[in-house]
Amino acid sequence: MPRRARLRIADMPLHIIQRGNNRGACFFADADRLVYLQHLRELAAHLACCVHAYVLMSNHVHLLLSSREPDGTSNLMKHLGQRYVQYVNRSYKRSGSLWEGRFRSSIVQAENYLLRCHRYIELNPVRAGMVKYPADYRWSSFAANAMGKPDRLVTPHPVYLALASDDTVRQSTYLEMFRGVLGADEMEQIRHAGNAGYALGDERFRKEITLALGRRAGPGKPGRPPKNGNRGKPGTDHGFCVLKLPHLEQ
Repeated sequence: MPRRARLRIADMPLHIIQRGNNRGACFFADADRLVYLQHLRELAAHLACCVHAYVLMSNHVHLLLSSREPDGTSNLMKHLGQRYVQYVNRSYKRSGSLWEGRFRSSIVQAENYLLRCHRYIELNPVRAGMVKYPADYRWSSFAANAMGKPDRLVTPHPVYLALASDDTVRQSTYLEMFRGVLGADEMEQIRHAGNAGYALGDERFRKEITLALGRRAGPGKPGRPPKNGNRGKPGTDHGFCVLKLPHLEQ
């Protein structure tokens, strides 16, 4: 069965999940995480990508990012994976695969789902029982987004900036979002979209993506995609579909 083609749209947020092979560890020491973040920061700057939120767990990574170029995110993940695997193999005198195949991703509707995705990502260590509060976990973007701690990797998204015009008020508003917990339905929606490669958004958003791409962008009954004369066709670049959708850009 051919790989499910990914959707790439310039300037739209993408939730990326990359896991260690067989759910095994991909970080073995704090120094490894520092190296990973350094490469991520360098490649994001070089490839015109913006990282809005992130968390580095022991055996997987969540990133929320956008790119000014349709192929920016795929190039970033390709080179980041190569650089980091070379570092791990050299440092630990190992060989073989570190990552579980290709990364998973879902395109995110910014106005309604970007901040939910922020919470999902930055609360990961709390859900895993590693810490009691997200501020206690060093390897995420929470300190930057909620507390204003300098982090050269994080670029605020316009939806985040729209929380308030003042930095202190914005951070306080953002922090309030973490007083409660994510609902089970919200978590399942984000997980399912990421694992299946669906669009994360409301019904209108998914319908627009479906019509533009010519295949389902969300869960539903399998069948023939709608005939719209604008069907995306997988190319030779790792099974991606590249679309220009100005009316969907946030």
